[in-house]
Amino acid sequence: MSGTAPLQDRLLDCVDEQQREDALERAAAVVREGKVVVLPTDTVYGVGADAFDVVAVAMVLAAKHRGREMPPPVLVPNPRTVDGLATDVPMYARILMRQFWPGPLTLVLRAQPSLQWDLGETNGTVALRMPDDEIALALLAEVGPLAVTSANVTGHPAATTAQEALDQLGGAVAAYLDGGPRTGGRPSTILDCTGEEPVVLRLGALSAQEIRGVLGTTRLHDSPEAAEASATTPAETVEGEPADGAEGESASLVGSVTPSGVAVPADAVRTIAAPRADESAPTP
Repeated sequence: MSGTAPLQDRLLDCVDEQQREDALERAAAVVREGKVVVLPTDTVYGVGADAFDVVAVAMVLAAKHRGREMPPPVLVPNPRTVDGLATDVPMYARILMRQFWPGPLTLVLRAQPSLQWDLGETNGTVALRMPDDEIALALLAEVGPLAVTSANVTGHPAATTAQEALDQLGGAVAAYLDGGPRTGGRPSTILDCTGEEPVVLRLGALSAQEIRGVLGTTRLHDSPEAAEASATTPAETVEGEPADGAEGESASLVGSVTPSGVAVPADAVRTIAAPRADESAPTP
């Protein structure tokens, strides 16, 4: 796509099924060229790029006016992709994927150390999610994992339409897949799966009860502070950033355990609360 083309020409119609295939082909070409694309998800619109293209990921962060201290999560087309991106994946994480993917569940896992990628300051972890959105999954199936964050300039509301994303991000994005309005809704639930048992980093669309219902004897750990934050978190963010741009209020995912606020059973092991947001590890 020419950089001098009118910005409105970058809006690609995916609502009309007759135009969707062509729109997806053009968006896939944009990703392969190392450029940035906006796509709908099951919550809000996201802005992303090839997760393995260091420059393209930096372009995503630059489009949002955001630094490396808040690395984006990675959206995947199916659970089979996970083993190529993460290592030491616990069985309980695989159970959760089978039960809740595609859907609003983000799993923080240990990243494969051999991968040549740079998502930012991740402390050796990666946050993975399979979105429950037909258009997003079609693009992911075509180009592979994408580093995706909410489609907004930092400090502004997350876009719920492609036009809103265009109004905020403009020429920083080469193609905007227009899948119609997205309603937002509750954020994804985020679990730290880097240990022997999962820890809730943020409660969202999936409740602790739903998660415990499939874990069997595996304990789900949590503590009070994050539940209060989760209860006031605005509409979802693709990657854990609050939709109103108040990034400091989101859960700290990398290398730390942030409390969730669900009542802990008497026989459960309580986790140590993370430091305050200004002292804790980065928040993707």
